[in-house]
Amino acid sequence: MSNATEPHLMSSYGAGEEYWEGVRAAYPKQQPLMNLNNAAVSPPPLVVEQAMIDAYRLISQNPDVNMWSKLDAALPSIKEELASLIDCSPDEIALNRNSTEGLCTAIFGIPLTAGDQVLLSIWDYPSVRAAWLQRQEREGIDVVSVQFDLMDSDDDILVAYAKAITPRTRVMQLTQMFHWTGRVLPAKQLCHLARAQGIITVVDGAQIFAQLPVSFRDLDCDFFVTSLHKWLGAAVGNGMLIVKQSRIDSTWPLLAPFDPPPLRIDKFDHWNLGTYNSAIQAGIAPAIQFHKEIGTRKIHARLQELTRYWVDLARRIPGFRLHTPLDTDNLGGVALFSIDGVDSKTIEQELRGTHRVHVKYRQVRYLHGLRVSPHIYMLKGDLDIFVAALEQVVNRHR
Repeated sequence: MSNATEPHLMSSYGAGEEYWEGVRAAYPKQQPLMNLNNAAVSPPPLVVEQAMIDAYRLISQNPDVNMWSKLDAALPSIKEELASLIDCSPDEIALNRNSTEGLCTAIFGIPLTAGDQVLLSIWDYPSVRAAWLQRQEREGIDVVSVQFDLMDSDDDILVAYAKAITPRTRVMQLTQMFHWTGRVLPAKQLCHLARAQGIITVVDGAQIFAQLPVSFRDLDCDFFVTSLHKWLGAAVGNGMLIVKQSRIDSTWPLLAPFDPPPLRIDKFDHWNLGTYNSAIQAGIAPAIQFHKEIGTRKIHARLQELTRYWVDLARRIPGFRLHTPLDTDNLGGVALFSIDGVDSKTIEQELRGTHRVHVKYRQVRYLHGLRVSPHIYMLKGDLDIFVAALEQVVNRHR
């Protein structure tokens, strides 16, 4: 890249390490730790960081005018760009702060009455489960957890959801990629199953958007929610809620609008918070441009390559156990592993404290281990360092 803050990903590059070294140069240096927890928060490219800084300085010059009359004037075009990535109408997109806010907008906004049934799974994000359970406690809806293992086949998972449906089922909550292990659900088939029986679908796409190709129209869900600060690389504090046109009018907003509630997507937008930091949204457009210069399919292929690379290296460690399906086209940059006979928390602490490598301990029900999630700014050499450090830690505790 000729300039780290204005990347131009030259098409003459191949897809080898030389190309990805150019991508790496467009990101801020990760220090003092090697960041292998990008599934939580990814660093933005330098061009995104600079756009947000410049926007914040613009705000400081005349806040009341520059925030709402200038920066916010770009939001319709930002929605158009996002719509081209996710394959929906710009009039179906609301901008907010993160996936949790978008999911809670759907969860608390869908009209339900006592006795109505909602299906979710034991693997859904904790705050998602907590929100539905809060509606159960307050309103008397019936929340049912679908039981399956994250290593089960797609067919087995489809059967598990189908068996859980009753005449009272009104909503199906789905996580397209589980943050615990990177397992991808057969979301399209599940949405089709729900649609055939008049069941509303809410898809948590926090991990999948901008990591794997995804189409809102192809999924045919009612609500799709994601964070833009993970795999797209926008600044922290950016999220996206997509609501199917036919569901907008009947869904309550999470926050009461300043003006009388409009019967359009605006009622879910972030400006209903009151005063907010418009500079954060200024980083979305350059993040989209950066992403498009590489392309979602190339990004997915690279993340898949990095995951398979470190797993192949780590398999030489006695007791290595992978909790993520590897032989699938849906594999991305998120995977969970454990080492038989060695405490995962101890490994996490020693990798960070001694080797300056940051992975994330994850535990839910009977599943526990270390989540590893490299991003496209990382090189295979980084993963060599990680696995070598892991091997040292494991050998120390054998």
